[in-house]
Amino acid sequence: MANRKTFQAVVEGKPFLFTTGGLAAQAGGAVTVRVGESLIFAAATMSREPRLGIDFFPLSVEYEERMYAGGSIPGSFFRREGRPSETAILVARLTDRPLRPLFPKDMRNDVQVIMYAFSSDAENPLDILAINAASAALSISDIPWDGPIGAVRIGRIEGRWVYNPTYEEIKHSEIDLRVAATRDAILMVEAGANEAPENLMVEALKEAHRAIQPLIDAQEKMAAEAGKSKRDYVHFALADKVREAVSQKVGGRLAQAFRDELDKAERQAVLDAIEGEVLAGFENDADMAEADLREAFYDLYRTEVRSHILRSNQRTDGRDPKQIRPLSAEIDFSPRAHGSGLFTRGETQVLSFTTLGTPRDAQELDGLSPIDEKRYLHHYNFPPFSTAEVKPLRGSSRREIGHGALAERALIPVLPPQEEFPYTIRVVSEVLSSNGSSSMASVCGSTLALMDAGVPIKAPVAGIAMGLVKEGEKYVILTDIQGVEDHHGDMDFKVAGTAQGITALQMDIKIKGVTPEIMGEALAQAREARLQVLEVIRACISAPRPDLKVHAPRITILKIDPEKIGAVIGPGGKVIRKIQEDTGVKIDIEDDGRVYIAAVDGPSAAEARRRVESLTETPVVGRIYTGKVVRVADFGAFVEILPNIDGLVHISQLDSTRVEKVEDVAKMGDELTVMVTGIDPEGKVRLSRTAVLEGWTVEEAAEHDRKPSGGGRSGPSGGSHGGPGGRRPSGGRGHEGGENRGGPRR
Repeated sequence: MANRKTFQAVVEGKPFLFTTGGLAAQAGGAVTVRVGESLIFAAATMSREPRLGIDFFPLSVEYEERMYAGGSIPGSFFRREGRPSETAILVARLTDRPLRPLFPKDMRNDVQVIMYAFSSDAENPLDILAINAASAALSISDIPWDGPIGAVRIGRIEGRWVYNPTYEEIKHSEIDLRVAATRDAILMVEAGANEAPENLMVEALKEAHRAIQPLIDAQEKMAAEAGKSKRDYVHFALADKVREAVSQKVGGRLAQAFRDELDKAERQAVLDAIEGEVLAGFENDADMAEADLREAFYDLYRTEVRSHILRSNQRTDGRDPKQIRPLSAEIDFSPRAHGSGLFTRGETQVLSFTTLGTPRDAQELDGLSPIDEKRYLHHYNFPPFSTAEVKPLRGSSRREIGHGALAERALIPVLPPQEEFPYTIRVVSEVLSSNGSSSMASVCGSTLALMDAGVPIKAPVAGIAMGLVKEGEKYVILTDIQGVEDHHGDMDFKVAGTAQGITALQMDIKIKGVTPEIMGEALAQAREARLQVLEVIRACISAPRPDLKVHAPRITILKIDPEKIGAVIGPGGKVIRKIQEDTGVKIDIEDDGRVYIAAVDGPSAAEARRRVESLTETPVVGRIYTGKVVRVADFGAFVEILPNIDGLVHISQLDSTRVEKVEDVAKMGDELTVMVTGIDPEGKVRLSRTAVLEGWTVEEAAEHDRKPSGGGRSGPSGGSHGGPGGRRPSGGRGHEGGENRGGPRR
């Protein structure tokens, strides 16, 4: 299209193409961002009128995966996209977090940012494109916003930094760091790492901020050449007279509430009483609206929280900035769960449960990422009673999904590889009480639950949440923030890791960015706290249990010939279903021939293993088998020596003496003990009962089989005596027609 314009940013050799014009002309701003063959579309729009009766800025950020972008049809019953997947929700949250601090705080117009994937090459991750696309759409729109921002992903492979790595490169990277920032400061951090040291993470943050600059340049140029003028909006600011009147009414009582070092419930009761007096004092004043009075009281409260910390270097509960609240840990809370751990930090308490399943229980993923399944699942639940509230239960919120993903990321680096521990692992963290950083408490509770379950994790993982109060150049970094410090502070910086290093990071801020230097200081302070928490965890359980709990499944691994998978499964799954019903086990079979047998007791596992092995065993020349006669002919008897595999015992090999009639020795259903004396190139099995009776070696048996016996009916050797020969010894997927073909019976 004639009015389409494209702007390029090159990040360490990888081009980002920002394009606007010709698409979604009625949106406030619309762009596409392309890297490789991955293409993201973003549109940003603001309502014409403000929303009245609210005291917050109404922003919504949505990302929806469109399966056509990857050339596939959704796997749902309706064959169309339904509710957003967890991956889509996480991308939306990742985009929302750096955008939100840059909007005017006094604006009440609804702003909506919607993103679609138009193309996915399954090589370049889409989340970084989404953040840059949303920023570009806002930058060129008529929406007041103090951007742009840029976002990059940083990895480290064999000692070198990799910028915006592909999915394949991420697999081999010791750090997976996503950063969004303005020209001058970092706004958002999301990271997973394999126990990375703090100094390496600080270096990664600096590298990321440097790499972001070309993305800022391109968007600024785009806004200058193709952007709209920013729209005026109604400023919802309190009148000075309302602030002054409320301040005089409150006096010094808020400061006293913090000096008294009350707990959460006690302080809330004091605050409610003060607020009630303020509202009652102006009840008959028509110039003092209740909403304005509440907002003025809230602002005073927020100011006092911050000034108290900056002025006294002391927290609202009396702690110093580096002090952690009282800690406790407990395991084996549930008698039936495979593992459980209870972690308490102050008024925050999380109970985590571990469940072990078979490979079949892994979660299948239907999305645009090339990752199609997960063997480790972490689910986080935040019920309303945990904060003394009453709300309807509406399923998992975006926040719950995000916190679960963070805890999941923190623990993945210490999990044993599937080859050593072939279980699907699910951990559920139930938040029972919350007053700050329940997500990091869930990391600690889940470490306890995994160790209690006997999962051989590499090392225990602990998490801590750091806060920040900053006014001008003065700031205080807070360890183990509680709810009031999270709500009224400037940063929520969550750090999880082992004693060796960091496994996960997440940072949200409310101001317009922090420097890498402040983040480095916060990381160092977080390490001190993390080591204290790890001491409490180790005092509770020093290492994973050596054995699984009694109710946990035991998995036995077999390796069979992939060609024999069909023999184990059987027609329509009949055979494998029968084994599972008879033994009470669960059996999973991989395409490469790995068989996983999960059982709660040893005898069941042993019986299932025996039956699987018998179905896949191949006859061995010289080995003796006991089997049933499945067919009788004039020239001999066919004996099934293994499931679905039989061979011919010639009449001359049925006994030590001359046999006149086969039925004199072998009738249908009789059991005979025989030796395999030969298997011909076509897979036909030759058997001898005489060899067993006489105690011959296989060589002697073969020699006697070749000599004329002088009795019985003669015929060609090799199992083709006037009739069909033995079945192929493969016993696996084979031809159905003709009894001289190998394969399962039908």
